[in-house]
Amino acid sequence: MSDEQTPRPGELTLAATPIGNPLDAPVRLVRALEAADVIAAEDTRRLGRLARNLGASITAQVIAYHEHTEAERTPWLLDALRDGRRVVLVTDAGMPVVSDPGYRAVRAAIDAELPVTVIPGPSAVLTALAASGLPPDRFAFEGFAPRTSGRRAALFAALAADERTLVFFESPRRTAATLAAMAEGFGAQRPAAVARELTKTHEEVRRGTLGELAAWAREREVLGEIVIVVGGSRTVEADAAGLVGEVLERTAAGERMKDAARAVAAAHEGVTGRELYALALEHR
Repeated sequence: MSDEQTPRPGELTLAATPIGNPLDAPVRLVRALEAADVIAAEDTRRLGRLARNLGASITAQVIAYHEHTEAERTPWLLDALRDGRRVVLVTDAGMPVVSDPGYRAVRAAIDAELPVTVIPGPSAVLTALAASGLPPDRFAFEGFAPRTSGRRAALFAALAADERTLVFFESPRRTAATLAAMAEGFGAQRPAAVARELTKTHEEVRRGTLGELAAWAREREVLGEIVIVVGGSRTVEADAAGLVGEVLERTAAGERMKDAARAVAAAHEGVTGRELYALALEHR
């Protein structure tokens, strides 16, 4: 194999892993795992399962590299790189560094003037954004929302006027509370989507307003890996309010309000029929 297909000696390689379906693994990931001298893995057992699913034969030295060991093992990884060893860093799912271990190693390697490269691959952030149906032209990844209600409310208040689509990770047991806080902080009519178990057998993407999604989560046990995508402030305040008049005009001409709202929303990006219908009811 050429150097372009396998990790190079003395270079830190960040390798994305599947977020659910092993078939999403890039070919370069398999080759990197097989050619590595050292693999730093967030969970060594999950790495073993992934290797078996991919049919990859690992001969590298495998070390656990997670939030509790990063500080201690980063200098060791730098020494391995200086010794010319092929070092591959993987996390449980998706891209290392993005809400996962790896940043400390990357920063240390750059500061030591050691090369860093990335094997791209699956991303829960981009997968959820693409499936959400919300404007993707400008977006921000906010990671996990704060666990405490006060800090969570403060964050959502600070982001309420942000026009970008916002992407959050969340644990299933906090999803209902987070959606309720979002409905209060961003407004119940803000469009959003909850992506659950992406690429897995029980994948589900539920779309609606934050008020609707908060009610949905409150009424059932939410399971699986969760990504929440929230439309920016323009998707309701700027767009929907300005289109209510068009809905009311069509309704006055004899069209059903729900049909009118759906038709107007279809002709304008960033607004849903549900939002227009709710606002039209308020202004009727």
